[in-house]
Amino acid sequence: MQINISGHHVDVTPTLHQFTCDKLDKLQRHFDRIISIDVIFEIEKLKQKAKATIFVSGAKLHAHSDADDMYKAVDLLVDKLDRLIREHKEKRSGHH
Repeated sequence: MQINISGHHVDVTPTLHQFTCDKLDKLQRHFDRIISIDVIFEIEKLKQKAKATIFVSGAKLHAHSDADDMYKAVDLLVDKLDRLIREHKEKRSGHH
């Protein structure tokens, strides 16, 4: 799984990068066919935003979150992505 992290008007610190990678690695326990993940961090006025796109075999899943702290935004983002991956996996297995 390849993880691409970038910032839009944000410097991505090594601590934030490592925190995000550790959180996203947990997504593979539900679905092991993740090809890559693109994460973009943004700051818009007082909101810290995190957006992610997951490329899996046969689909592209997208989620975003915002909070007053970037680490909280990453936690919320990973929770949403986890839910999307579980729904995608159930949808794939439900059609057989």
